[in-house]
Amino acid sequence: MAVRQISLLFLAAALVVGCRSARPIRDPEYARVSRAVQEAWCAPTHSIVATAPVFAELAGPHSVEQYIQVALRQNPEIQVSRKKMEALAHQVPVAASLPDPMLNVTALPEPVQTAAGQQELIVAASQKFHWFGKLETRANVAEAKTNVARAQLATVELATIANVKRAYYELYAIQQTTSVTQAEQRLLVDIREVANTRYKTGRTSQQDVLRADLEVSSVENELIRLRQQLQSAQARLARLLHIAPQTPVAALDELAQGQVPRDLELMQHLAVTDRPELHAKLAAIRRDRHAVKLARLDYKPDVTLGLSWIDVATAGISPVANGRDAFLLSAGLNLPIYRKRLDSSIRSAEAQAVATTREYDSLRDAALEEVTDLFAQARSQEELLLVLREDILPKARQTLEVSNQAYHVGEVDFLQLIDNWRQLLRFEVNYYRLEASLQQTLAELERVVGGFSSQAPEKLPSPIAEPEVLPSEQKELD
Repeated sequence: MAVRQISLLFLAAALVVGCRSARPIRDPEYARVSRAVQEAWCAPTHSIVATAPVFAELAGPHSVEQYIQVALRQNPEIQVSRKKMEALAHQVPVAASLPDPMLNVTALPEPVQTAAGQQELIVAASQKFHWFGKLETRANVAEAKTNVARAQLATVELATIANVKRAYYELYAIQQTTSVTQAEQRLLVDIREVANTRYKTGRTSQQDVLRADLEVSSVENELIRLRQQLQSAQARLARLLHIAPQTPVAALDELAQGQVPRDLELMQHLAVTDRPELHAKLAAIRRDRHAVKLARLDYKPDVTLGLSWIDVATAGISPVANGRDAFLLSAGLNLPIYRKRLDSSIRSAEAQAVATTREYDSLRDAALEEVTDLFAQARSQEELLLVLREDILPKARQTLEVSNQAYHVGEVDFLQLIDNWRQLLRFEVNYYRLEASLQQTLAELERVVGGFSSQAPEKLPSPIAEPEVLPSEQKELD
C-alpha cells in the first residue's frame, strides 16, 4: 500500500510540475504569425493580403525620411534581425542556469529482505553542479552572442536606410528624366511645326519634316521605356517598405541637398569606431575568447550531489526489525581524463578566436578603403554638378535658343538644330542622374561610417586596436 501511495504521489508531483511549466504565449507576434500561417494553409489569398498590404497614405510624393520611418517599422529583414537578437538574449539566463534536478523512483516488485525490514521503494534526487566559473562563462558566451546579434541588427537597419535612399533617389532620377523628356518633346513638336511651315512655304525640304517626325517618335519610345523603369523603381521601393508593389510611391520634385563631408580623416575615424559590422566582430572576438576560457574549464570536473530515501517495512527476517527508513547521501563527479579531446577543444576555440580577429582586421581595412573611395566619388560628383549647373546647362540652353531663332530665318540647317536639342536633353538628363547619384553615394557613405556625426573626435584611434584582456588571460600573462 505504501508503494502505491508513494507512486501516486510521484505521478501527481510530475503532473503538477509539467502543468506549471506550460506557459501561455508571451510574444504577441508569435500568436499573429501562427494565425497567419494557419490562414495561409487554408486560404492562400490571406497570406498575400497579410504580407503585401496597400497603404494609400504612402501614395504620391513623400520625403525620403517618411519612407525610412516606414521601412524601419515594418521591413521584414529588420524584423528578422530584431527577433534573432531577442531569441539570443533570452538564452543568457538559460546558459547561466543549472540543469534540472533529477528525481528517480525505484519500486521493487520483490522486496529486498534485510534485518531492519523489507525495502519496498527507493526515492532519489540529485543535482549536478558545474565547476566554479563555468556557468558565468557560459552566460558570458551567450551575452556576447547577443551583442553580435545586436550589432547585426544595427547593420541591417543602416543597410535598409541606405537601400531606401538608393531606391528613392533612383525613383527621383526617373521622375525628373521623364519630366525633362516631356518638356523637350514639346519643344521638339514646336520645332517640327516650324519645319512644316518652312516646307509649305518652300524654304526647306520635306526631309526636315520627316526627321522631326522621326525624333518625336524616338522620344515617345524613350518615354515608354521610362514609364517601365518608373514602375520597376516603385516596386523596388515598395518591397523595402513591405507594402504592395502597386502602391504609387513617388519622390518629391526637389531634393534636400545633403552636405558632402569635407574631412576624410573624420570619416575614416567614424568607420572604425561607429560601424556596426566592426562592433559585431569585436563582440564575436569576445565571444570566442570566452569560449576558449570555457574550453579550459572543461579540465575541471563537475560534481553531482544526491539524496536517496529507502522505504523500509516493519516486517523482516530478523526479530529485531525496526522498520526504520534509510537515508543515503551520494556525491559523484566526472573524470576529465581524455586529454587529447580536451586539448583539441582548446586549440579549436583558440584558432576560431584568431580567425575572428583576422576577420576584424580585414573588415576594418575594407571599411577604410570604402570610405576613401566613396569620399572621392562624392567630392567628384559635387564638382561635376556645379560645372553642369553653372556652366554647361546655361550654355546649352542658350545655344539651342540661338540656333532655334537662326533656323527660323534659314541661317542654321535642321541637323544642327536637332543636334543642339539632343545635347541639351542629354545634359539635363545627366544633371538629374548625377544629382541622384550624389545622394546615393552619400547614403552609402553614411552606411559605411555607421551614420554621420557632426562632432569631431577628441582623439583619433590608433592604427592597431588593442583587444581587451580577460581576467583569466591576464593571470596567465602574469
